[in-house]
Amino acid sequence: MANFDVHHVVGQAQSMYRQFRKDVNATLKPYQAFDLVVYTLLCTVTAVYLYSWYRFFKRHGFFATLKRTFFKYVKKLPIVQRKIAEENAKVMKTFDGILPVTDDMKYPTLPSKGRKKDEILKDFQKWDERDAKLWRDGKVSGCVYHGGDELTDLLSKAFAHFALSNPLHADVFPTVRKMEAEVIRMVVNLYNGSSDACGCMTSGGTESILMACKTYRDRALEERGITEPEIIIPSTAHAAFDKAGGYFGIKIVKIPVDPTTCKADLKRTKAAINGNTIALVGSAPSFPQGVIDPIDELSQMAVKYGLGLHVDACLGGFLIPFMEKAGFSMPLFDFRLKGVSSISCDTHKYGFAPKGSSIVMYSSSALRKYQYFVAADWSGGIYASPAVAGSRPGALAAGAWAAMMYMGETGYVETTRAIVNAARKVQAGIAKIDGVYVMGSPSVSVVAFAAEKPLNVYAIADSMGKKHWNLNSLQHPACVHICFTALSAKNADQFLVDLAECVKEVRADPAKYAKGSAAIYGMAASIPDTSLVADIAKGYLDTMYKV
Repeated sequence: MANFDVHHVVGQAQSMYRQFRKDVNATLKPYQAFDLVVYTLLCTVTAVYLYSWYRFFKRHGFFATLKRTFFKYVKKLPIVQRKIAEENAKVMKTFDGILPVTDDMKYPTLPSKGRKKDEILKDFQKWDERDAKLWRDGKVSGCVYHGGDELTDLLSKAFAHFALSNPLHADVFPTVRKMEAEVIRMVVNLYNGSSDACGCMTSGGTESILMACKTYRDRALEERGITEPEIIIPSTAHAAFDKAGGYFGIKIVKIPVDPTTCKADLKRTKAAINGNTIALVGSAPSFPQGVIDPIDELSQMAVKYGLGLHVDACLGGFLIPFMEKAGFSMPLFDFRLKGVSSISCDTHKYGFAPKGSSIVMYSSSALRKYQYFVAADWSGGIYASPAVAGSRPGALAAGAWAAMMYMGETGYVETTRAIVNAARKVQAGIAKIDGVYVMGSPSVSVVAFAAEKPLNVYAIADSMGKKHWNLNSLQHPACVHICFTALSAKNADQFLVDLAECVKEVRADPAKYAKGSAAIYGMAASIPDTSLVADIAKGYLDTMYKV
């Protein structure tokens, strides 16, 4: 082996450096020192500016950014601003007539003297009876997850007992703390979690998803040093993932689903994985078409690439664990799959708990720690909270615990059987109605349908509205779905009768419902700048806060 002369190598390097320095000085000799400083600063600022645009393009897409920028400046033109203002004003007027009238409620200011208890209860009774007329007939898609009047009475009593409790102060409210912990553990067991699997109670499915995304972001930063995290989701995944991306600076990479099955496209998902990917997502089932993504295959992919896999079971949370015992086949979707590292499950839907409760689960306590927030140096003391909220209503934990105790496994199996049977009856019935067809292969409680041209599916939904059906209008592609609940499952036969009549009505007179949701979604599809659609949606939200 030849001897390696270190001194010779160092000498050669020094010689090259001296020559390089001499050449650079000779090149820059004609310039003044001040000019060199200014040029250097300009180059640095330009480089930083270009890099910021590169990161922006990388996050939002080159063409999408160009389109967004183009419309941003077009909307600043006076003539365009006037036209947009005129159209928005027209839309805002239509919103005023959408929400049910509540003219008997007029309390914009605090009463000078407190009202009597009986007076307030009398108002509650009247308003409750009025609102109940909008949903008690069992014609609302999702929305109201009613477990029966007896359970509702139990939940009311649970609230009464624990109305003042706050899980943030576990030392003062030990009973609420224990009930919350037991609810979480029961749900983890439903999803076949190990002894180390765990979770947290949140205010709903959106917060559960937000917390899971935040957890993966923080883990990726600490363990892998990723500062530009990306989460890959099917295009049918819940909008809460988009919200998480906006809140936490995570790039949400949307993969189009298979147009026939409406399930996650595995090939495209795999192709989208890169060094910044921190997690994959699958729905069980998805909100739009109610299909279950290939969780097993996504699990294998997550294991292979060392990624997290979140299963969004918010909608089917208290159906899919009982499917097999209710007599239905079910693919694996939970912690029995090695790659599944987190799951969101809403107790306040088919679990029949009060609105405002959901569970986010993790495969290990080590992963859950990334969800927590701690301010160790706050002047008010060491502050720590498990999720978004600090103080929380302990009555919600008590209500969830009460609902699960009341229902038991047998109760959930029975409701699952009734709801899924209704959904499958409607799925089979839609196939017999000329002009409409089912989207994908619904697995649980949701059945989505589209219309064959020239029929407009939104017009059909509006026609169903005249028969008091409150359905969910969807887009990309245009379709409508019904999410069956314990209430609406009893009306499956009537739904099919009404749907057949409405399809016939729209076919006979297409113009009859041309100004309803057909016009709104038609307009939304025709607008190239989605920020205009967002402005209209914000206008609707403003309407909700009018007194």
